Amino acid sequence: MLSISLEEFLFWKKKQLSKGGDQESLAFLLDCVGGISTSDLNLICINPNVKLHLKQNLEFLESIWNEHLLKSCPIQYLCGITFWRDLKLKVSNKVLIPRPETEIIVDIVSKLFREKSEKFFFVELGTGSGAISIALALAYPFSDGVATDIDQDALEIATKNFINSSKQSNLKFYCGNWWSPLESFKGKLDLAISNPPYIPKDTYEKLPKEVKNFEPKVALLGGEDGLKHIREIIQKAPLFLKEKGWLILENHFDQGEKVKQLLINNKFTSIEIVKDLSGIGRFTIGRYK
Repeated sequence: MLSISLEEFLFWKKKQLSKGGDQESLAFLLDCVGGISTSDLNLICINPNVKLHLKQNLEFLESIWNEHLLKSCPIQYLCGITFWRDLKLKVSNKVLIPRPETEIIVDIVSKLFREKSEKFFFVELGTGSGAISIALALAYPFSDGVATDIDQDALEIATKNFINSSKQSNLKFYCGNWWSPLESFKGKLDLAISNPPYIPKDTYEKLPKEVKNFEPKVALLGGEDGLKHIREIIQKAPLFLKEKGWLILENHFDQGEKVKQLLINNKFTSIEIVKDLSGIGRFTIGRYK
């Protein structure tokens, strides 16, 4: 544990921000690697004579910050972790960094299954870091869930995240493409969730370099129109869902009506497009028959 004065630290912090980047990313680095949270700093500023205690020296923190600025690599990947809802998750470039708007999926589920004591069986298709599945497994300890991903490296990260987040055993992981590892669960699911790759090819080519150059293409690109994977998930969902089982999908900002029509064509009812905090129709949900 390294000890420095507040004056020295603030001078260093100002120097880093003068190079570029934003305060939020630097605060993330200081919290995750340096061991100093924003609340810690606020307390210390009230009593400026108190020394700061760092987990890593300023030179090491600066080297990470320089790499972030030079290569536009997301700070979460450089730190190896991210925060999502109340979870602290391991991440690498094998998984998508879970976005704040995706947290709404958990809120949607909480409106469909209101009691935390409820027992239902859910699946998440394309789990990545495991964020959604882990949040649901923790929120509904009497329910059981399975999570799939096509990438074994992603599943290893998701499994570690579940072990680190919980002592429960109500979530299992399976490797394979969408529904393919779940043959033994046909007709048994109360709920299926997916935040699949949904970005159209033309849009993908124009993504910011911090996304396009670092986050896994397989987790972003949804074919020519962005609906390739969504179509497959919806078309096969009736084989796996119970009657009255729910399907929740995250989609691109302009795909809600198209996803709604796909659900109608596959005999889903109670279809709703749910907006995110920006007022964008980010999620489409439906009930099978």
